[in-house]
Amino acid sequence: MIEKGGDYGQQLRRGLRTSAQPRAGREGVSRVIWKDKGCADRTAMTTPAGSGTGFGSVSWWGLSPAVDLQAESPPVDPDSQADTEHETPELNVLLLGSVDGRHLLRTLARAALWPRRRFHFYVLENNLEAVARHVLIFSLALEDPEKMGLQERSETFLEVWGNALLRPPVAAFVRAQAGRLAHLVPEPDRLAEQLPWLSLGALKFRERDALEAVFRFWAGGEKGPEAFPMSRLWDSRLRQYLGSRYDARRGVSDWDLHMKLHDRGARVIHTREFRRWRDTGVAFELRDSSAYHVPNRTLASGRLLSLRGERVAARGYWGDIATGPFVAFGIEADDETLLKTSNGQPVKTAGEITEHNVAELFREMAAWVRPRAAQGDSEQVQGGAEESPEPAAPAPEPFTVHFLSLGSAHTLHHKSCYKGQFQLLYVACGFLVDLRQEQLQAFSSRVGELAQAAGFAPQLGGKPSDIFARFYKAGDSAPSHEDPAVESGTPPPELLAPPIEATDPPPEDRTQPLEPGTPPSEPLKLTSDSQASLLEASVPPTGSQAPKSENQTVPPETKSPTPEI
Repeated sequence: MIEKGGDYGQQLRRGLRTSAQPRAGREGVSRVIWKDKGCADRTAMTTPAGSGTGFGSVSWWGLSPAVDLQAESPPVDPDSQADTEHETPELNVLLLGSVDGRHLLRTLARAALWPRRRFHFYVLENNLEAVARHVLIFSLALEDPEKMGLQERSETFLEVWGNALLRPPVAAFVRAQAGRLAHLVPEPDRLAEQLPWLSLGALKFRERDALEAVFRFWAGGEKGPEAFPMSRLWDSRLRQYLGSRYDARRGVSDWDLHMKLHDRGARVIHTREFRRWRDTGVAFELRDSSAYHVPNRTLASGRLLSLRGERVAARGYWGDIATGPFVAFGIEADDETLLKTSNGQPVKTAGEITEHNVAELFREMAAWVRPRAAQGDSEQVQGGAEESPEPAAPAPEPFTVHFLSLGSAHTLHHKSCYKGQFQLLYVACGFLVDLRQEQLQAFSSRVGELAQAAGFAPQLGGKPSDIFARFYKAGDSAPSHEDPAVESGTPPPELLAPPIEATDPPPEDRTQPLEPGTPPSEPLKLTSDSQASLLEASVPPTGSQAPKSENQTVPPETKSPTPEI
């Protein structure tokens, strides 16, 4: 399954590139703010802008609606479980560039509507800051309800996830959680005890060290506003993106919203909220506007730049400044009343829809994850009482998130442990509103060619969509489109993706965590050949996970609009 609206676009386009190498971008550099104590000849600085394009060179939020991955995967065969009374079928999914965990959260929230499965999510990103945000977001989503209520969790999630500036209480939460995670990362035993759903075993030692450094920066290891002057960096980024149009930025903002986002289906994004985000970076204003003034350090990323002939480590904001974090949870809703219009205008804004959807998502997750874990504990205790007086081991978590090494995209298909491992492969690509339709069509054709060369065929039938392109392994029966689960909140994807040449960041845009004395790891890259080989890793399931149309169990049908983006 290949997505147009995700966040893997830069790496995928590098792999599919058939033309010349990308042109180097121009970098604006602000004042030097600190020196790397671990390497005397290197100086770290903040810079305001990345590649100069609106999407930027690093992704912080998903640019397509969250989907239930079970609706995209082969269903569980109930008959096959007769001989495996104590074994739960597993769903293994490989996600390339999913960035913010929205698909994982949506899958877990909807899991109660499907036959019981244990999930293994294998996540591959191109920078460790994205991995750190994954961990922080899941820690927040799984926070004990007695410590943090549903509303507080939802609001904290929205601010950390999509706001450039935070309220002081939210910033304090980030510092506390980051400090805790910084202590857990270098201690595998404590990490497994306190966060049993998290697996960092596939990361290299230097990547784990760099991940710890990211958490320590979030925790306030470098104090003072100049450590990450977000408001100044955001404004500089905006100035570079708009150029001579900066003084007319409100008009440009309205034009981009109405002529680009609205035309692609995101009509619920209101002019006021989009203009506020474009000006300040605050997408979700849940309190008084004056309350948002603490920089959101989770949106900082580092990379090496050239300055007067030397390579220096720089920290800045190089993320999206064109679309905003409204698409992932804000343009679809199971509750159709949220999408009503009056006089041709949406009644609810994208922010209000997002707030509702995230609260429901956390409510559904809490209702499924914790009771399942408690049920497993109870079953094991009962079994242990009959067979042995020894205490039973704790039940495994109903899901595990495995983070893979940053540079492993082109080597996964060579590792025997991953061959035949995945029932679903998800590849994200950047949703860029500045692209022309003919560019999108050209990239769509190229994706189809690569899939065919790798032995995959497009899945035909169902509703046309501009969001996902779905392929299945040639020679196997195509998944049925009669499944109502596919229509409930996850429209059948047939989609396109952005063109190859449109927004490739220059080589300097490769994001790296700032880690003293450690050379940066290679960014995630796919060559044309390795992409085809990687697709081959997504082989059809066998045994208990093979599709069986007459025995499919699916969640009840719900109504949800199909987005046009």
